[in-house]
Amino acid sequence: MSVSAQDLNVQIFADGADKARILEIAGNPLVKGFTTNPTLMHQAGITDYEAFARDILGHIPDRPISFEVFSDDFADMERQALKIASWGSNVFVKIPVTNTKSKSAVPLIERLVKQGVKLNVTAIFTNEQIDAVVAALQGSPHSYVSVFAGRIADAGKDPLPFMKHAVALCNAAGRLEVIWASPREVFNVVQAHEIGCHVITITPDIFKKLGTVGKDLSEFSLDTVKMFYNDGVAAGYSL
Repeated sequence: MSVSAQDLNVQIFADGADKARILEIAGNPLVKGFTTNPTLMHQAGITDYEAFARDILGHIPDRPISFEVFSDDFADMERQALKIASWGSNVFVKIPVTNTKSKSAVPLIERLVKQGVKLNVTAIFTNEQIDAVVAALQGSPHSYVSVFAGRIADAGKDPLPFMKHAVALCNAAGRLEVIWASPREVFNVVQAHEIGCHVITITPDIFKKLGTVGKDLSEFSLDTVKMFYNDGVAAGYSL
């Protein structure tokens, strides 16, 4: 299948926590939402979690944005989730599928669904986790099931069966959407499009390459040859 970036049915969510980059990319009509996590925020040097989140929400009030809890205690996760959810109607609260002790977050997810919190359940890797999370999200006003396809592939496993399983369950449930998380290359965007995945998160390096989706391969080959030639000339190489 040959498609252009404009033809993609999968929604593009930008993944990151750099304010300047978020505001820059927000101007692109391809970007339908945003996700963050504590690791990205730490790497970006953010020290005041709430101030950062409220600042971003002040600039982007009309598209979904996910902010993650960072406690390891489920009771405290619930407190954090309710606080984060109160920051805006476009906020989705990211809940990890387990805590660091491998205890399932399903009971917490069920409690938050009953309180009307929109969730983004994250760090999902197995079909068993997909099944449990989709069941726990029944009755949600709108939530995401975030399956880490890229990391599944890093483990030497084909992520497509997991993604297709999640998409089928969420389509049957209604009001649930699957996020293809941790993509590794532009082709993952095409794969997500082809299987009917609802959302894919992309990093800045992949976003820069989206313009090559659907490009004629002969033209791409020639562009590559020209790049090699021009760089050789610029370097002043001689033999």
